Amino acid sequence: MTAAEMRRPRADAARNREQLLAVATRLFASADAEPSMRAIANEAGVGIATLYRHFPTREALVDAVYQDQVSRLTAGARELLARLDPPAALRRWMDLFGQWIATKNGMLDTLLAMVESGEIAHAHTRAELLGAIDDILDAGRASGELRADVPAGDIAAALIGIFTVAGSPEQEAMAARLLNLLMDGLRSSACGRPESV
Repeated sequence: MTAAEMRRPRADAARNREQLLAVATRLFASADAEPSMRAIANEAGVGIATLYRHFPTREALVDAVYQDQVSRLTAGARELLARLDPPAALRRWMDLFGQWIATKNGMLDTLLAMVESGEIAHAHTRAELLGAIDDILDAGRASGELRADVPAGDIAAALIGIFTVAGSPEQEAMAARLLNLLMDGLRSSACGRPESV
């Protein structure tokens, strides 16, 4: 067996894992109730044994999806800042945050049980997300485009509120309007934000 042949199963396994994560994320985001492990395997085009080989329990799959989404949010802040001005980066990051919230809806029961049992460190996740918001805010403050008096925690709370009242797919236009209003309030007065009265 050649070295290339020996590497092939690992590459296939990595592809299968990525495919399972992508499908699980999509199904969690669109489901009214938690999808079954079999439904996720079927949608990914793999056998249930393959799913369990990568994720031995539902909790393992939920944890992997959750951590993957948090990583995408934190890396997303840096990537967005590399190509957009801070206000545009923050507004686009808000959309990513909404996708993360939507994904959590389809795995909420398992996720809450895992947070309660300590399997997922909620405080650590919160710190990572606030750090991502702070990265964008710091860039916006430095450029004079974003207000200097709004902490990341307030923005996170506002986002949770928006996606609580406008989190379903049919409310996408409403969510966009509310996010745009939030962005208007976050711009510095030097960049066109109305002065408070």
